Amino acid sequence: MIRVLFVCTGNMHRSALAERLLAARLGPGSAVRPESAGTGARHRSGMDPATRRVLEELGGDGEGFASRPLTEELVGEAGLVLGLAREHREAAVRISPLAMRRCFTLKEFVRLADGASGDVVAEAAARRGLVGAVPGPEDEVEDPWGQPLDVLRACAQEVDRAVTLLAGLLDPASGLLDAGSGLVDPASARTLSGVAAGRLF
Repeated sequence: MIRVLFVCTGNMHRSALAERLLAARLGPGSAVRPESAGTGARHRSGMDPATRRVLEELGGDGEGFASRPLTEELVGEAGLVLGLAREHREAAVRISPLAMRRCFTLKEFVRLADGASGDVVAEAAARRGLVGAVPGPEDEVEDPWGQPLDVLRACAQEVDRAVTLLAGLLDPASGLLDAGSGLVDPASARTLSGVAAGRLF
């Protein structure tokens, strides 16, 4: 099993959407387990109603969701930690410095892992500093907190595009399932081989 931990601030909108949308985009029997947490989150059962609404519009399932705070244990157990903004990636590294090579923003990881031919996490980490930098906002998903429903819906669609690509990178079966959409090339879909083998990066 490969744990992918999404991190935002309150674990109410962005990371919750990423967790459940990735689950919806993975192939049957996938070894990838999406999870989420928030840097300022509290333990809270149930998904925010507006978040659940836009999630279900995209085919996700909000049943059984519970918000929770980010902890060192969660970061340490994850094979891949994906912040929705750079501050969330940095927060994960601060509480678990050994996880640095497994921590990215969601959009940063999809960008760096594109075309990886083996261990996608290790290859993405190796490419940091070697590929051209992008403006900070391009690697982030803006917080929809307190905004109208249309803003939250646009956020959900942005997250969905990213996690659809992520599913193709992490799970070959998902790449095949999504090939018809043009979003994922099944020939480039790879598993997290290093994480599956139990290595730390």
